[in-house]
Amino acid sequence: MAVLVHLKWLYQELGLHSLYDTGIDAWLIIAARCCRMIAFGTNSLILALFFSTLNFSDTYIGIFMTLTLLGDVLLSLLLTVTADRVGRRRVLLGGSALMVISGTVFAIFENYWILLAAAIVGVISATGSDFGPFRAIEESILSTLTGPKTRPDVLAWYVTTATLGQSIGTEASGRIVHFLQGLEGWTLKDAYHAVFWMYSAVGLLNIVFMLLLSDKCEVQKTPDTEEAEVLLDEEREGSQETEERDPRSFDQPQPAVESEKKPSLFSQISRDSRSAMYKLWFLLIIDSLADGMVPYSLTTYYMDSKFHLPKSTLGDITSISYFLSFISTLFAAPLCRRLGLVNTMVFTHLPSSAAVLLFPFPSGIILTVILLMLRTGLNNMDQAPRSALIAAVVRPEERTAIMGITSMLRTLASTAGPTLTGILAGQNRFWIAFVAAGALRIAYDLGLWAMFINMKLHQHEKEGEGGGDIVRGSGDARRESDEEEAELRDIQSP
Repeated sequence: MAVLVHLKWLYQELGLHSLYDTGIDAWLIIAARCCRMIAFGTNSLILALFFSTLNFSDTYIGIFMTLTLLGDVLLSLLLTVTADRVGRRRVLLGGSALMVISGTVFAIFENYWILLAAAIVGVISATGSDFGPFRAIEESILSTLTGPKTRPDVLAWYVTTATLGQSIGTEASGRIVHFLQGLEGWTLKDAYHAVFWMYSAVGLLNIVFMLLLSDKCEVQKTPDTEEAEVLLDEEREGSQETEERDPRSFDQPQPAVESEKKPSLFSQISRDSRSAMYKLWFLLIIDSLADGMVPYSLTTYYMDSKFHLPKSTLGDITSISYFLSFISTLFAAPLCRRLGLVNTMVFTHLPSSAAVLLFPFPSGIILTVILLMLRTGLNNMDQAPRSALIAAVVRPEERTAIMGITSMLRTLASTAGPTLTGILAGQNRFWIAFVAAGALRIAYDLGLWAMFINMKLHQHEKEGEGGGDIVRGSGDARRESDEEEAELRDIQSP
């Protein structure tokens, strides 16, 4: 009996009850991202090494990653802006198809410009991160399927399983390359090409998951929106009847037609949401610039150049660091309930930032690996709170557009990083990139805490999405629970 009590406590504490209550669509999205991050994890280990094997210079490698990220910006902007209108599931299917095409090109070709074109137009993870069109749309879907109480738990599992996928991907990549390289007739380049075939296969699996999603994943119309559409249809029908009776009406102004003009991206966002997001976007640009300077693909390349490790060992180290991240993200949701969204983001990300700053200084492999473990192990704990924070400060109908803009700005900010690092690496000053990135990340952490610690959240939530409680960014979940119980007693008392 005591065991069942402990299991029930663990089930509640880890947010599994929230994940179960959200339904099958959430499970499919989380499973799809986990598989996708397996593929992205393989890239983060071998991409820079693959280019080095093809005798591309460090500068060319940096430029490749920068242009790839720019392609991700344009693709993400195009798909996320149209997702709610065209259909979220259709857009996710299209992104999965592009992922298959890009992986196939990398598995076949070795020409720099062909690979660059496939990376820009398609979906290839140049940094090992999920910068494509998927994440913003999937987070918007999960925010639609959840309420304020369950959202941090579900988004935490969305991040946790993704980190597990990265760990599996990097471990598998290193082991497969090491195994294939040892076979007779296989070169290192052949082994790398085989890994990209795995990337395409995962893209096909991603397509299957997207096909299984239900209509609940599409944008949900509010009563006000439905009423406005009915009025618009009535005006249009009335205008058509007038035109049929009087041909001269074609010369008259058509207000109904004017109202059908497609609004711009920023005009879809309310003034209050823009005010909060401008500050967050500024901080995220700083953080993304730092991450772009030292992505995991370049970090493993730096370690390989400095210590000349076997690919299997390099894969083991990276995989273990990702697995530590998987373990740590399990505690993101419980920390959010106790510390609040902002405190969880800052207190977990700040040690990771310090590890980035100190990373190039140790001369031995052991201390270097410890810093990598610290960086990676804590790096992803802020992702779920960040997504929950964005969903909590904006209106539900604005989430897809805002998350799309957020993804676009983060990717755009990270584009300059690889080129700067490539230039520094070519001048034997690779270490400067880590120091600069660590300093920028620390500035982001401190700025986030100063600007958002007292931000009021969930003011735009509908009753059906969890009650729209107003809590602060540093809100204590136990205090909220006490307040809810007090309110319930007041309601129930005669």
